[in-house]
Amino acid sequence: MKLKGHIESFVLVSLGILSAAMGIKGFLLSTKFIDGGVTGMSMLIAKTTGIPLSILIFLINLPFLILGYRQLGVIFAVKSALAIAGLSFCLAFIYFPDVTHDKGLTSVFGGIFIGIGAGLAIRGGAVLDGTEIAGMLVSKKMQLFKARDVILVFNLVIFTAAVFFLGIEPALYSIITYLGASKMIDFVLNGIEQYTGITVVSSKGDEIRKAISKRGRGVTVYEGKSGYGKDGHINAPRDIVFTVATRLEIPSIKREILEIDPAAFIVQHSIEDTSGGLVKRTGMH
Repeated sequence: MKLKGHIESFVLVSLGILSAAMGIKGFLLSTKFIDGGVTGMSMLIAKTTGIPLSILIFLINLPFLILGYRQLGVIFAVKSALAIAGLSFCLAFIYFPDVTHDKGLTSVFGGIFIGIGAGLAIRGGAVLDGTEIAGMLVSKKMQLFKARDVILVFNLVIFTAAVFFLGIEPALYSIITYLGASKMIDFVLNGIEQYTGITVVSSKGDEIRKAISKRGRGVTVYEGKSGYGKDGHINAPRDIVFTVATRLEIPSIKREILEIDPAAFIVQHSIEDTSGGLVKRTGMH
């Protein structure tokens, strides 16, 4: 099983490298368009100075890899260093055809290939861009900022610089590229079935639990008490029912809950991913 895991990781990272290299070299390099993150910064510097992109991608990612080694461990840092080195090698020595000269197609599909590559690498336990590491580390040090906030600010600086050095139109197309890449990363990591957690507070908790269980979904029941009013006056005991379902199932589940108890209090919250349980083993009903 351990060998199988290593082979799977190697295949995912290798496919990720090839996909990202195709997005960069097969689409973006023939234009002034760039991506976000460290990759985008490297592309911007390469386009304005003439320094080879393959060298810049590795050198600029290096400080982030060192931080990743200190905070996330040796295995992660080594795998990421090898993945980024592999991407640099592909950009330097492997031929990729210039697929299209259409600006719209270039920006969209460049982002798609880069996003698929980055997502596959992450699933394989590595990163192709050190921005994620930086965002995570800064968010740990500064509790007011989330990793996404740090990445957003980082990319705003890059695309603002792109306006001055590359022009407004290339910068706008570059934003489309980045958005496409971001969406594809989410798709590769989470798939089409994005999960939603549902918490239900109701006096008819047992009936709601049975209704959800009949769908083949796992249910967790907490014992609680409802409160209301300015002083938080405690009402009768309530069962708090929690389950996880795909976003396509949510409307029918809510409808069934409200048929059982129109006064039920329902809270939905996004879930990045799940493992185990019944969520991924049962179909929709």
